[in-house]
Amino acid sequence: MPVITTIDDLKKLYARRAPRMFYDYAESGSWTEQTFRENSSDFDQLRLRQRIAVDMTGRTTASQMIGQDVAMPVALAPVGLTGMQSADGEIKAARAAEEFGVPFTLSTMSICSIEDVAENTTKPFWFQVYTLKDDDFMRRLIARAKDAGCSALVITVDLQIMGQRHKDLKNGLSAPPKLTAKSVANMMTKVRWGLGMLGTKRRFFGNIVGHAAGVTDPGSLSSWTAEAFDHSLDWKRIEELISMWDGKVILKGILDAEDAKMAAKVGADAIIVSNHGGRQLDGALSSIRMLPAILDAVGDSVEVHLDSGIRSGQDVLKALAMGAKGTYIGRAFVYGLGAMGQEGVTAALNVIHRELDLTMALVGHRDVKNLSRKDLLIPQDFEGRWQD
Repeated sequence: MPVITTIDDLKKLYARRAPRMFYDYAESGSWTEQTFRENSSDFDQLRLRQRIAVDMTGRTTASQMIGQDVAMPVALAPVGLTGMQSADGEIKAARAAEEFGVPFTLSTMSICSIEDVAENTTKPFWFQVYTLKDDDFMRRLIARAKDAGCSALVITVDLQIMGQRHKDLKNGLSAPPKLTAKSVANMMTKVRWGLGMLGTKRRFFGNIVGHAAGVTDPGSLSSWTAEAFDHSLDWKRIEELISMWDGKVILKGILDAEDAKMAAKVGADAIIVSNHGGRQLDGALSSIRMLPAILDAVGDSVEVHLDSGIRSGQDVLKALAMGAKGTYIGRAFVYGLGAMGQEGVTAALNVIHRELDLTMALVGHRDVKNLSRKDLLIPQDFEGRWQD
């Protein structure tokens, strides 16, 4: 087994082992990919205050997210097509998260179904839904999540219409992958991936095929998807979706202070400051740059989490020090999954945890819950100076 010291080590291994179209799906953004790049690079502008002669014994990264105990305030974000990165990928990622003690969020656009993941894990996981027009499907989908014992509903609110993702279009992204001369030639070089896929029956969107009206096979899925997203979404519809769930609700995709205040008003238990990993509105500011203004706007009225751009434990620490109560990793765990399956997801979590723990000690803290902006050196113009 290679020595893994950084998330980038996993990314390099992932690039060699996963088919190109699925690597590009994870490692790309929309249009020029400016926002995709800045989600990560903007973390570099935040510097850390080193402290000495402080007691570093008895450190803990344990915390809570929406009242749930977590080994560290990091959840696995919902990522579509995870079961195409590695056979039964959602099950592998959920198991790794469960063993580590952090939340796993299953995407509606997963390959393994809600029931598949529930049958192969022992603890509740979170479930993500989109704001779709098909009310009957949404009600049945949410009911399935309830029956599976999911402990939180994550509603993605920034995908009324899909941003243009050039690499996905050029690659002909699909699940299962379309067999073209180019894709077959590439997949033939990914022996480990291919053997895994031959050994599983899960190769379609398990939450949709056979459940959504008229979607009986992958061929009918594409036409359904094109019509499914609710272009007329408003806050009343978001309230309706919240009312379908009996437990904790998290709204994902908040990138504006006014929207954050509305999210708190309609009853969200938490919001995720996110720009969909740079895959929606290219040219939007990074999540970490928008975090301070959103925190100032909502105060203590709603729990604030951060997603998009996290590639290290230091990134996690910076988000927490800025005021977030929780963070999410998507690409970081996908790199591990595509590189080494469940073992790779565990490796990614270990890397994040080790970096978070050591950095926390070096800035003078023993408890992750005590981090604050005083631990950072923040550029005066970090949030930007914009005209009214």
